[in-house]
Amino acid sequence: MDLTLIIIVLAVITVVVFDFTNGFHDTANIIAPIIASRAMTPIQAVFLVAFFEFLGPIFGGTAVANTLGSFISLEDFSALSALTVLISGLIAAVSWNLITWKWGIPSSSSHALVGGLVGAVMISAGSDHVIWGFEQLLTGEFTGVTKVIIALIFSPLIGFWIGFFLQKVMMLLLRAAKPSINHSLKKGQIVTAAGLAFSHGTNDAQKSMGVLTLVLLLGGQIAEFAVPFWVVLLCATAITLGVILGGWRIVKTLGFSIYKIRPIHAFNTQVSAITVIFSASMLGAPVSTTHVVSSAIMGIGSAERYKAVKWQKAKEMLQTWVVTIPATAFIAMMTYSIVNFLR
Repeated sequence: MDLTLIIIVLAVITVVVFDFTNGFHDTANIIAPIIASRAMTPIQAVFLVAFFEFLGPIFGGTAVANTLGSFISLEDFSALSALTVLISGLIAAVSWNLITWKWGIPSSSSHALVGGLVGAVMISAGSDHVIWGFEQLLTGEFTGVTKVIIALIFSPLIGFWIGFFLQKVMMLLLRAAKPSINHSLKKGQIVTAAGLAFSHGTNDAQKSMGVLTLVLLLGGQIAEFAVPFWVVLLCATAITLGVILGGWRIVKTLGFSIYKIRPIHAFNTQVSAITVIFSASMLGAPVSTTHVVSSAIMGIGSAERYKAVKWQKAKEMLQTWVVTIPATAFIAMMTYSIVNFLR
């Protein structure tokens, strides 16, 4: 078998593994609120989420995939060299997902992927092969790494304030409600959990779709950047299997360690996250479901009882968010150096 073809196969496998760990790692973001509020059992929640997670990438379009496939430029590399770069970046992202899962720390698979790819490209080709998008930003155009970073930074802030104001409104509307309202809120969470799973699949699986399509393009298997349908199905399947197996360590952090979640909080968290993530997907902006859900919980808790929010845990999560991109970039650089030496 031709060496380049072997490397293409290895790159495809690495993308699928990243996609799987993405679903495995991010399961908690979707199911933690509904489990913490006791609206569904863990098994019920997982299979509901898995079904709609699978539908997300199939019906959610490819706008995010196009963004992720266009912020690095490796066209002047040989197929073997370009694929080595991609594999190194993906290994860094997978490693970070597993490390943070092991410690039960909610972190962003999106940040990890961006950091890994940027780090691998910079050490192999230089910063001029990263589409930064700074100049285009001056003309009002959002593209490249700038578009990705803006989306990743502002989406948690938007999630926080949507959660904050939604909680205030719901507290006003339900101020005279009887405890039986919790039954209706729990039923409503079935719909919102399904919507959040669909949104997550739409945004997160597309990141793997974009990278996998880039693998095929750089490997000479397709003539232009257009996501094949089999890539959509493969990525949808991988992320769904990850969701089914689930990252239960992180459920505890998101569901119980930031704020004591009751049905109203879980419902509002999911509505807030759906609003941000689905809107971002339609704009082709990759966002972190982890960040959006976590910040929405903080916003909702702040609206009700600011002092009851466990800000120390939030501080720990923020530190992880800040360090993810540079850490994965460093891991990718080390990985590329080793792989390139062995090659």
